[in-house]
Amino acid sequence: ALRTGFNTATKNLVFYTDGDGQYDVREILSLHPLLTEKIDVVNGYKKNRADKFHRIIIGKLYSRTARLLFNLPIRDVDCDFRLIRRKEIKKAGLEFSSGVICVELVRKLAAGDCAFAEVPVNHYPRQHGQSQFFTFKRLARTGFDFFSLWLKLFVLKSPVKNNSLAAAPVRAKKHD
Repeated sequence: ALRTGFNTATKNLVFYTDGDGQYDVREILSLHPLLTEKIDVVNGYKKNRADKFHRIIIGKLYSRTARLLFNLPIRDVDCDFRLIRRKEIKKAGLEFSSGVICVELVRKLAAGDCAFAEVPVNHYPRQHGQSQFFTFKRLARTGFDFFSLWLKLFVLKSPVKNNSLAAAPVRAKKHD
């Protein structure tokens, strides 16, 4: 769904978030002013994660592992509250569709010299539906894709669609 949305976006800026009520979309007002000439991506990070204890632990473990293995310039890759310049998404050439897409997106944006800013956002208990992520099939797929992405970018140093910088050292600037 994310890749389809990114590929069909027509405006200069792309904002995306989850549709289950865990974020207040009005908080986009805190992201937009940070998107300046020098900043390409404004990423939210959860102030107070409103999830069950086991989800908080799994989320922290996933984020720390992703930051370490992929040298990510943000603190919360799992926070789906982002404002990004569309042209930068197009350059990234996203290939994955599983839960690893956010890691792929942030890593490729960073490798493409995008500058990041971060802003704290509120996180609320899920209002609608239930997580589709915590099934054996999806966890296995994400684990496989996580390893495949790392292998592709750091071992094989394979270029990506429209962007040969994916395996380059991260030069992104971190702004708070």
